[in-house]
Amino acid sequence: MKTSETTSLPWNEALRALQQGRSPLVITHRSPDGDAVGSLLAMGLLLKALGQQPTLACQDPVPARFHYLPHHQEVISEVPEGPFDLVISLDCSDRERMGQVYDADRLASLPLLNIDHHITNLNFGTVNLVVPTAASTTQIIYELVQRLSVPLDVPLATCLLTGLVTDTLAFRTANVTPQVMEVALQLIRAGAPLYTIVQRGLVEQPLAALRLLAVGLSRMQVEGHLAWSEVRLADREATGYQGDSDAGLVGRLISAEEIRIAAVFKEVKDGRVEISMRAAPGYDVSGVALRLGGGGHPAAAGCTLNGSLEAAKARVLPLLRAALAEQEDGRHPQR
Repeated sequence: MKTSETTSLPWNEALRALQQGRSPLVITHRSPDGDAVGSLLAMGLLLKALGQQPTLACQDPVPARFHYLPHHQEVISEVPEGPFDLVISLDCSDRERMGQVYDADRLASLPLLNIDHHITNLNFGTVNLVVPTAASTTQIIYELVQRLSVPLDVPLATCLLTGLVTDTLAFRTANVTPQVMEVALQLIRAGAPLYTIVQRGLVEQPLAALRLLAVGLSRMQVEGHLAWSEVRLADREATGYQGDSDAGLVGRLISAEEIRIAAVFKEVKDGRVEISMRAAPGYDVSGVALRLGGGGHPAAAGCTLNGSLEAAKARVLPLLRAALAEQEDGRHPQR
């Protein structure tokens, strides 16, 4: 991962932080996806290889689809008193993404190592190893593994490849480079089961997910090259869907050849709405997400707002319309 961009990054500072710790607290973002879980478990294995005793934490449970990953049962949602000597944030674009497991009253005095690949990262750490050109946070951890000369065994390779596969939708996103494929090749050679990762991480879904997807598609709204839909709490109860995601709805919307920007508004408990946004190649939704207090990548971003579904749509849709109009003016997208 040696480019003009990455050579100026604080690799040495990150390596020192990892080597000097003894009891680090490692946190990934709430509502974890494959890169979040893969990064968390991979970092745990890396730190154990360095002789440390890490605590792995996430506000929400590891989704069942990732229970094939080694040591997933070690992830906790209630952080003990410690003591800890380092906090490591993984795949979080800002401090808020760590959720309730990051107790600032207890942990703010500790050094914070921020490892992430989101272009909207706010550089909130003591050391910020943020690599927007990386296809996943696990790709950054792979580089750390190499620089620390930690053996790449099957459990570690499996966790790392899970993040790479899921964040690139099985190497189908625009940020997949020959270097990404080379990393994947090394992980497969180390024993990571590509078929299992693709099937469990991306393909297989329970019937309840298909029912929820059908409901969401029935509510699809289209306005020019913009599409959106919503998922209500009652929909999840009616379909029996137990997951935290939109069951792939936003991905289905952006897959339509006529659509350039898509969004799904998902009602969650405690009066909040999670908004997932996607953009076709040549378009960018990260700016809208950042403006709303969220973050992400040009092609995939999101945020969380307080209030009702209607209030969220009234606030977000005008911003998406404006972003789409601005980006379509004089642009030549790839599709």
